Formats: sequence, C-alpha cells, structure tokens
Amino acid sequence: MQNDANNITSKIIGAAIEVHKTLGVGLLEDVYRDALLHELRLRGLKVEKEVPVPVVYKGIVLSDDKRVDLLVEDEIVVELKSVIEMKEVFHLQVLTYLRLLNKRYGLLINFNVPQLKEGIWRKVNGY
Repeated sequence: MQNDANNITSKIIGAAIEVHKTLGVGLLEDVYRDALLHELRLRGLKVEKEVPVPVVYKGIVLSDDKRVDLLVEDEIVVELKSVIEMKEVFHLQVLTYLRLLNKRYGLLINFNVPQLKEGIWRKVNGY
C-alpha cells in the first residue's frame, strides 16, 4: 500500500510542478487548486475538490464546514497554500485533517515560492 501511496504522491508532485511552471507565482490558492485538479485528471487520477471534513467530538458531529482542498485516489489529502510565510499551524492542520478523515498520507503545497520543491511537505498520519 505504501508503494501505491508513494507513486500517487510522486504523480501529484509532478502535476504541481507543471502547474507552478505554467502559472508562476502570486495567484490565489483557488486558481492553483483548480489548475492542479485539472492537471491531475489529465494524468488519469481520480480527484475530488473541497471534500468535507466532519469534526466529531465525543459522538456528535460539531461541524462539517472544514474542507480539504483535494483528495486524490481517495487516499492522499492535498492541502494547498499561496502564502509568503508558511506557519506551523498549516502543517498541523494537514495532520488534523488526516486524522479526522482517517487517511494516512497528505501533502502540503505552497505555490508562492520561486522553486516549488521549496514549498512541498509530505505528511504521514501517526508519525
């Protein structure tokens, strides 16, 4: 299963690099989200956007207004940013989404960097 996740993650990163090369820096997050959604589908991956994240506390659903930017192959959570400064809370947010959705792997991608490799972090639930 981990090899499948690594393969999918590599495809997502390749698609994100293509989006970054094509669009450049300085656009809004939703522009990058929609472009990456399109690029991933062009590459044959199943992708959902704005997937609800139900928040359950001691047996009751508190809300489902939180959303994951992209869910790829029903396995990889992709959270996108277009910010000047990455904050620790963004990293923690991805880990929380992984836990709440019971998913193991995630990516945090910030498109507002000169080289996209500087803006990619892999996340694993439970580590």
